[in-house]
Amino acid sequence: MPMRHAYAVEVEWTGAGAEGTRTYRSYTRDHVIRIDGLPDILGSSDPTFRGDRARHNPEQLLLASLAQCHMLSYLHQAATRGIVVTAYRDAASGTMVTEGTGGRFTEAVLHPVVTITDASQAADALDAHEQANRDCFIASSVAFPVLHEPTIVVAGRVVAGEVHA
Repeated sequence: MPMRHAYAVEVEWTGAGAEGTRTYRSYTRDHVIRIDGLPDILGSSDPTFRGDRARHNPEQLLLASLAQCHMLSYLHQAATRGIVVTAYRDAASGTMVTEGTGGRFTEAVLHPVVTITDASQAADALDAHEQANRDCFIASSVAFPVLHEPTIVVAGRVVAGEVHA
């Protein structure tokens, strides 16, 4: 039986200024994301769309959610498989195209670099990314491919995959 999970956030636009949305340039895209019991996140739009570069934008937060979800799913897979992970970092990237007044992501690419303790588990550590991708709630919810190009490291040496810039 499926279990339902509910989430709640509050988003408040703070950029009305004196004129509100009288014109496209009369307001800022600044807003605050609030989640009960957590620090506020200051948001805006991408600077390309008149946003504040000092604030998080939705596109960055979507990419961060994908990378975060994959990492957590991967760590679960590693623990289940008996793979000891001692470090994990990801330099995720995403591509969005715009057309008219809308746009959409066409793909996200995760570049996790995972440090494990046992080189003999490198192949299994790479394979765990496949299952983690299937298990990730966020990746399963988006309408574009979420790819991953992992690197496995043991004792500071790449043993599987390759390092991506």
